[in-house]
This record gives sequence, structure tokens and C-alpha cells, in this order.
Amino acid sequence: MDIREFSIRKNFLLPLGLVLFFSVTLLVASIIQQQPSAKIMILSFMLVPITILFIESSMRRVIIEEEALVVRKLFRQKRLVYTDITSVDTVQVRKRAFLSISTEPDFVILSNSYADFATLLGQLLQKVPASTISAETKQMAEAPPTKSGDIFSAWLAAGLLLLILYVQLGEAF
Repeated sequence: MDIREFSIRKNFLLPLGLVLFFSVTLLVASIIQQQPSAKIMILSFMLVPITILFIESSMRRVIIEEEALVVRKLFRQKRLVYTDITSVDTVQVRKRAFLSISTEPDFVILSNSYADFATLLGQLLQKVPASTISAETKQMAEAPPTKSGDIFSAWLAAGLLLLILYVQLGEAF
């Protein structure tokens, strides 16, 4: 049985994890230094989506089994049997690609945020019925786009938070 599992790229999760860590550190430092409560509240509210994004991204998995595609996310899982798939479509905006996989009652959308997206796409297209694959998807499969804008943004956010931490903690010393 040939099963392959794909997850979100580690080179995105690392800076996102640093953003989370630096945000928590900044919040703790702000509380210890008795910074204004507005700043503490803003940092607290910022932490909620950052934490959810990190946990959700860390938990996402796409598993290509012999008979089905399994998509695991935080607190949920979908399983699409290949023979039940009615369409595989693509939407591409610059370097960002979305793959829509549909059955009669259900669908999943995958992005090229997964590590080794080209292999994921190739293996998936080998398993689904050929008649369900759109022309755009076949064309994209020949040269799948790779994106790095999200990685750059995450590293930029981590760098900015580190700079803010340096300035705030520099005041304490």
C-alpha cells in the first residue's frame, strides 16, 4: 500500500513559530514592565489569530492513499474516494495556486502551501479519473508554481517583533 503524506512547508512554519514566540515574549515583557493596559490588550488580541494560524498550519495534512484523498485539519478530517471525484479545478493568482477537488456531496481546496506541492499534484492527478481534471489543472501540473511571499512576510514579521523586543527590553537594562 503506497501512502504519501504532505504537510505545510517547514520554511513557513519556522518563522511563523518565531512570530508566535516573540509575540508571547513581548506580551510577558509588557506585563512584567507594567506597560499600558491598551498595549497588553492589543498584544493579547494579536496572539489569538497568530496562535490559531500556527496550530492550524502545523496540523494540516494531505494523505494520498490507494483509494482516497484524506485531508486532515485541526478537529476535522475529510476523505474523498478517487472514483467519487467529479472535478479537479485550478485557480491561480500569480504564484498562489488553489486546487479544488469535488465530489457530489463534498469538496476540498488545497493550496500550494504544502511542501513538495508538485509531487502532491502529480500523485493526485494519477489517481483521480482523467475526465475530471480540467485543462487548467493539467497545464498547471506541468509547471506548478512555487510561492515564497508568505515565507518572506513571516520572516519580516518575526524580524520586526524581534526589533520591538530589543527596543522594549533595552529600556529595562
